Amino acid sequence: MDNQSSYDSMMVGMASEQTRTTTPPPTRTSAAGDIPRTAPRARDWGTRLLVVGIVLAALNLRPAITSLGALLEEVRDGLGMSGSVAGLLTSVPPLCFAVFGVTAPRLARRFGPGAVVCAGMVAITAGLLLRPYAGGTAGFLAGSALALMGIAVSNVLMPVIVKRHFPDRVGTMTGLYSMALALGTSAAAAITVPMTEALGGSWQTGLALWAGLAAAAVLPWLPLARDRGKASGGARAERERQERGPRPAPQTHARVPQPSAAPLRITRSRTAWALAVFFGLQATAAYITMGWMPQIFRDAGVPASTAGLLLAVTMAMGVPLAFVIPRVATRLPHQGPIVLALGGCGLVGYSGLYLAPAGGAWVWALLLGIANCAFPLALTMVGMRARTGAGVAQLSAFAQSTGYLISIPGPLLVGVLYQHSGGWGLPLALMAALMIPQTVVGILAGRDRTVEEEATR
Repeated sequence: MDNQSSYDSMMVGMASEQTRTTTPPPTRTSAAGDIPRTAPRARDWGTRLLVVGIVLAALNLRPAITSLGALLEEVRDGLGMSGSVAGLLTSVPPLCFAVFGVTAPRLARRFGPGAVVCAGMVAITAGLLLRPYAGGTAGFLAGSALALMGIAVSNVLMPVIVKRHFPDRVGTMTGLYSMALALGTSAAAAITVPMTEALGGSWQTGLALWAGLAAAAVLPWLPLARDRGKASGGARAERERQERGPRPAPQTHARVPQPSAAPLRITRSRTAWALAVFFGLQATAAYITMGWMPQIFRDAGVPASTAGLLLAVTMAMGVPLAFVIPRVATRLPHQGPIVLALGGCGLVGYSGLYLAPAGGAWVWALLLGIANCAFPLALTMVGMRARTGAGVAQLSAFAQSTGYLISIPGPLLVGVLYQHSGGWGLPLALMAALMIPQTVVGILAGRDRTVEEEATR
């Protein structure tokens, strides 16, 4: 309940702040009485800067994970990790996302979303730079946790920032940052090994290089952090005013309490629970894939560079599909058919990895890439299963925090099974088995209903 109230308070604060920006500050006019163009230009500049910041931030939300997956064998050898410890390492991302992600609403309410995302990019930079040279497994885990803490808060706040500044372009902007996220994921998987080899073969250097991309993402958020995200608030409020027209509750009444701000008993909604479990199981599959798929191919005799490229192909499938799937999903009254198609691709892909991991490697990589596009589908359903902005925020918080908690044991269990069985039969059987409940709860989450209706029933 504390997490939900934090999200709700943040959304109320955002709503009042957006309202205050509706009335532009007084500006000087020319002698002819023309309206100066300074304010619109400033808003346009702020909007463009925000778009650049969103794209750069999204590019940095997965390289910390997939760059490690590409070099996991070298890291294990260099740090003396067992298979179980490596499984623990691949479970750190969802653990950090669950633990640190729930703090994002409270931090954003106090410091502003832009400032928190800016701090998140700084944390990613520091973590990626420090973890290869921290010395020992404990230091590596600590550096990874620092980077993942920055990713966690940015994960949660990115949909809120998009909803706040681009209310009339939520689908487009969600597709944009989902594509950027997939691009960063696949790029790290594809070029980490070649870059490492080109720079002397040191895995420390190969992992630390990604700190440069994170440092670049800090820059556009600095001015956005100073003005607490108001750069495009005026334009956003004006667009909302024009869309609402003569509808009641005009934005000028900033201090009138809104009925939608009442706390929502999100845990009473079966759809919220179904969406949380769906989010958790798709995250389990994604982090198992990012952490272990290159190793599966390498154990089958595929060269390290090719294994990294195969992971990149899997992740790259999300670039076009992350834009297509949300658009298709919003046109359907029930998203169950998409869930079924993604689950079927996952089952065939895991079966192929067991039967012919090297022979059909490219086919399995493509199929698993399609299956992993359950992530943008889950984000889309979060927006479709709630009517109000506060409801979307609460549902996003609940689905992501609960989902990431559910996903923690998966990668660790795969590592334990791999070490004790000496092969990939049992881990792949587990991965295929988890695809069945993921499909079932996804169909339930895709039904045409809202959490507000269920929570107040």
